[in-house]
Amino acid sequence: MTINVRGYAALAVKEDLVPHNFVRRDPRANDVVIDILYSGVCHSDIHNAWNDWGGATYPMVPGHEIIGRVTHVGADVSAFKVGDHVGVGCMVDSCQHCAPCLQGLEQYCAEGNTLTYNDIDRHDQMPTYGGYSESIVVSDKFVVKVPAGMDLKGAAPLLCAGITTWSPLRHWKVGKGSKVAVVGLGGLGHMALKLAKALGAEVTLFSRTPGKEQDARRLGAQHIVISTDEQQMAAVSNQFDLIIDTVPYVHDLKPYVTTLALNGTLVLVGYLGELDPFLNSAPLVLGRKSVAGSVIGGIAETQEMLDFCGAHGITADVEVISMQEINHAWQRMLKSDVKYRFVIDIASLQA
Repeated sequence: MTINVRGYAALAVKEDLVPHNFVRRDPRANDVVIDILYSGVCHSDIHNAWNDWGGATYPMVPGHEIIGRVTHVGADVSAFKVGDHVGVGCMVDSCQHCAPCLQGLEQYCAEGNTLTYNDIDRHDQMPTYGGYSESIVVSDKFVVKVPAGMDLKGAAPLLCAGITTWSPLRHWKVGKGSKVAVVGLGGLGHMALKLAKALGAEVTLFSRTPGKEQDARRLGAQHIVISTDEQQMAAVSNQFDLIIDTVPYVHDLKPYVTTLALNGTLVLVGYLGELDPFLNSAPLVLGRKSVAGSVIGGIAETQEMLDFCGAHGITADVEVISMQEINHAWQRMLKSDVKYRFVIDIASLQA
């Protein structure tokens, strides 16, 4: 069965996205075919389309925060049925047999997971295309169920921004009595605040500038610390069990490391790249503190996160846009002019 799909694609580096027609691969026996309803817009979509990280191939259809409705299931699929509301995140396959995959950590697949877009299918070598499009074909092992009653628009960013912050919260066992700080109030940061608060932590937002206090408190922060204020930073020295750093560009970690408690960890979820000279080993050694990294989460963990959000009434704060507004939305996102995630209404492709 041939699946002809309409979407929007980048055709070259730093060019506007344009309408693009393409063909999805033929569904296999373990595949789910999904009509896409909403696709979240992630900052990494820009990085990939603009080849900031290298390895871009064109045409590129971005989008890895996908919410849709099942329209077909393969003969070997039992977990899903036609009509189910489901989600697809940043990856659509992995080797399934390496040590990380066997632990349910497909995001760390030793052979490399297959990304939702800008990648090559490991079975038929066809390019993968993302959620800025009408439909997608995905292995059932990489599809998650959306809890009943969850707002579908607000659910889309949970598939990236939500799981990216949930995974470190769970790995470092955040719960009642934990002291958690979040650096940066954007797509990732606002989800980190919501999730940490719902897990029972005492939550602090680090911000470089005043003016975000009202929003931060609404999202779950009990305390706001201006990181450029030396007195405020000194007042929170040696306090935090976990700091989730969502900043997507190179920045100085030293002021934040000093606020970690004994055995505390600062985990980077927003920045990929060199840190030197923005890290000093002295406070790490003298306080048994750590700087770590984390990327999305496994499929079981993603389902856990969705179920938790469903039980606690948590979704992302979103601004819904039409597909035709995507280039303007990207420009606004680069200016942090969104609270806190754009979501594309894919029905607008029919306009």
